[in-house]
Amino acid sequence: MSFKEKRLYCIDCKQYFAFTVDEQEFHAAQGFINEPRRCKTCRQAKKNDHTEIETHGEENHTQRQMFPVICSKCGKSTRVPFQPHEDKSVFCSDCYIKTKMGR
Repeated sequence: MSFKEKRLYCIDCKQYFAFTVDEQEFHAAQGFINEPRRCKTCRQAKKNDHTEIETHGEENHTQRQMFPVICSKCGKSTRVPFQPHEDKSVFCSDCYIKTKMGR
């Protein structure tokens, strides 16, 4: 298949950019069907935005508050990620799994 350079319109910066023969061959080899909608600069900026969000998302993650409790089944001291109520049973992770499995 022979390719010719195309001029495409970037949806972000509203400028025309060249979709070169080499880029088209690469797209075809990768099995891509759609032509790019962004120029290289805007594609890279978008990629950086996603990386920054992922990185900052980890940094801004707050530690979950844990509450100390005594397991209603085995009496072991443990911590749970919710405020326990006196009228409800609370289990350690081992007893919780056994209870969920019906043992």
